[in-house]
Amino acid sequence: MLRYVLPFVLIASMASAQDAPRPEPAMTYERLGRIIFALDPEAQPSGPGFQFVIDGMPVLVVTDAQADRMRAIVPIRSANELTAQDLTRMMQANFDSALDARYAIANGTLWAAFIHPLSPLEKNQFISGLGQTVNVARTYGTLYSGGAVQFGGGDSGNLQRQLIDELLKKGEEI
Repeated sequence: MLRYVLPFVLIASMASAQDAPRPEPAMTYERLGRIIFALDPEAQPSGPGFQFVIDGMPVLVVTDAQADRMRAIVPIRSANELTAQDLTRMMQANFDSALDARYAIANGTLWAAFIHPLSPLEKNQFISGLGQTVNVARTYGTLYSGGAVQFGGGDSGNLQRQLIDELLKKGEEI
């Protein structure tokens, strides 16, 4: 019986290997640049990274090949006057609604950031991360959202629902 099963297993595994999607090549500075220039033909190389614009928002991508890391950041505002309430709300969003993007503070600036290992980064992950980072910057002070689904179990859904409930309550009087 085993002699009949083994050839079938080998043929099935060869067929599935042929049908499986081929992995993307490793992400490199050069490949990242090709993707960025496809998104913004006016992008500018800047040291180990790139400066460009997505939907009117300035984006800086920095790579470190030695550490195998990349970082996409969008400036939001000065961090000097952030309140404890601002910081709490951003940490809540980092937990559930910012998704792959994050709020971060460095050098006196509040940033939206997407940080990922460079070589395993896939094209669509990178593009999605950029979109989420721009959305996190854009929705600072309102929804604090990466723009995709929310990860459950956090505070953002209830906080965002509060606005809807308040509006519905005001609408009851009409």
